[in-house]
Amino acid sequence: MPSRRSSDTRTKGPRPAAECVTLGTLADHARALEVLDRRLRRLLPDAVAHETRLADVHSGRVVFLASSQTWASRLRLHQAALLAEARIALGDVVERFAVKVAPLPPVPTEESRHKPLSAATADHLRTAAKSLSDPELRALYLHLASFAVEDST
Repeated sequence: MPSRRSSDTRTKGPRPAAECVTLGTLADHARALEVLDRRLRRLLPDAVAHETRLADVHSGRVVFLASSQTWASRLRLHQAALLAEARIALGDVVERFAVKVAPLPPVPTEESRHKPLSAATADHLRTAAKSLSDPELRALYLHLASFAVEDST
């Protein structure tokens, strides 16, 4: 009996790194999806936008994630507007719309700003540095102290 296996020579499992897309390509794709996600979710009511995310655009299909079946149903009510906007953004390649129910990935937050190092803390670091016998550690303490904000009082 002849094998039903196709003449395709691909095997299952991990592919060699040389056959994979580059990290830069993946990062560009992720950034493009993030921009499109923000653009599409602007069309949605706040409650729906908060519970849904764009997951992918592939083979003419826009795929969204919803946190529950309820939110998926509510998202489908906006399908026509989302498809129209996706066609404007990506061209007429977008033909279908899908919603999958799954936990949403965390929303990237803006970088948290670190609290500046106070002048008093810098003084303590300099004092501690003077008492250290290890020159490398002393240099690190002094370098850290150099990040302090100037006390204007």
